[in-house]
Amino acid sequence: MQKLKKANLYRSELIPVNGKLVERYNKCLVKLGFTKTKLTSFSIDGVGWSPEIAEEKNENFYLNNGEANTHAILITPLQKGLSVYNPFHSFDKEIMKAVFKKHGDFINDITRDSAVCIDFDQNIDVFYEPLDVLKYKDITIKFHLTNNLNSAKKAQLKLIEEFRKDNNFIDEKIHQKILNSAKKYGDLRERNLNLESIKFVTDSFYTKAFGGIFVLRDFVKPILIFENEETYKEAINDTVHDVLMYHISHKELIEKLLSYEVIESNFAEEVATKRYDRIKKYVFSSFLIDTSHPIKNILEDPILFKSYLNKIDVNARKKVMSLELFLEKKKISKTLKAKDILDEELFVALNKPHSSLKAANQDLIWYLLVNIAPKDVLFLYWYDKEQFYERFETLEESVQDWIVETIKNEF
Repeated sequence: MQKLKKANLYRSELIPVNGKLVERYNKCLVKLGFTKTKLTSFSIDGVGWSPEIAEEKNENFYLNNGEANTHAILITPLQKGLSVYNPFHSFDKEIMKAVFKKHGDFINDITRDSAVCIDFDQNIDVFYEPLDVLKYKDITIKFHLTNNLNSAKKAQLKLIEEFRKDNNFIDEKIHQKILNSAKKYGDLRERNLNLESIKFVTDSFYTKAFGGIFVLRDFVKPILIFENEETYKEAINDTVHDVLMYHISHKELIEKLLSYEVIESNFAEEVATKRYDRIKKYVFSSFLIDTSHPIKNILEDPILFKSYLNKIDVNARKKVMSLELFLEKKKISKTLKAKDILDEELFVALNKPHSSLKAANQDLIWYLLVNIAPKDVLFLYWYDKEQFYERFETLEESVQDWIVETIKNEF
C-alpha cells in the first residue's frame, strides 16, 4: 500500500482524531450501544468510520447494530463532503450530503463541544430473510447529541425563567446553579441544539446485508442481484414477491440488463476510448510473465506493446485484441454478435449504464459492472475502493506502478 499512500490514493481524505475528540467519539459509541475504543488516536471518514477501530474490534461494520440498523458519528464539521470508505449502502454518501445540506450550520456549532450520533432508521428492527431488503423505502435520519446538551439547555432556560420571577434575582442559590450550568455547558440560550429528523427516500441501491444485494427498482419488474450464492438459493424459494432474481455470476443477467435498458454498449465507439485502452492494457498485463522489460514500460510504449503482444500465446492474444477482431469480422458479417467473439469478462466490462438513468443510478450500475468484471482499474478505484485495494496488493510491482500513474493522470 506504500505506493498508493505515497501517491495520495489510499484513504487520503481521512481525518486524524486525538485528544478530546477521542473522548467525544467514545461517548457517541456508548450512546449508540457500542463499546469504547481503547485507541488514543485514529482516523475517520465522512460517516465517522475508522479503519483503525475496525481493525481493533475485528469488525468492519462496527457502527452497525445488526445489518438493519446503521449509524454515523459526527465530531467535526470537517467531515462534510468526505469520502465514505466502507459504505454499508450505496446511498450512504448521499445521506451525509443531505445531513450537511439541512443542518450544516448547526453541526458547525454543536461539534464545538459535543458529538452528533446519527441513526438511519428505516423502520426495520432486524432482518429475517433476504427479501426483507425490499422494505427499504423511506429512511428517517435521526440525531442524538452527547453530553445531553438538549436537556442541559432546557434546564438552563428553566433556571433563567426562575431567576426572573419575583425577587429571585437576589437568590444566591439560583445564581450558583446558573453559574454551574454555564461553567459545565457554556451559554446555551441562543444555541440551536434541536436537529430535526430528515426523510431520505431510497431508489435503486446496493446493500452489504446478506452478503451483498443490488436492488434495482423502477424497471419492468424489480431486479435483485445477489453476491452470495447461499443467500440467492434461499431467496429464490420466495413465492410472495413479484421480482426477478439473479446471482451476480449468471450469464443471463447481462442479457436481462440490456433488454431492460439498465445498461448499453456501443463497441464501435468504445474501441477509441481511454477506458477501453485501460481495460485492454490491464487484460494484457495478466499474460506478461518473466518479461525482459518492466511491465509498465511494455504497456506504455507502443513498440514494446506490439513486440510482447506477438510473444504471448495466440489464444491470449485473441483475448487481448478481441474487440478489434470482432469489429473487423463485423464488417464482413453484419449478424455477428459481440458476445460470440469477445472474452466474456471483456464483453461485460465494455458495457456501461444506460444514458437514460439518473446520475445516482448510473453510479450504482457502474458499481455493479466493476464487481462483475473488474477490468477497468480507474473505475474500480472510483466505485469500489476496498476491492481495488485488495486486488492492488496481489499485483506485480511494475503493474502497480502503471496503475498508480494511470489513476493519477485522471486527477
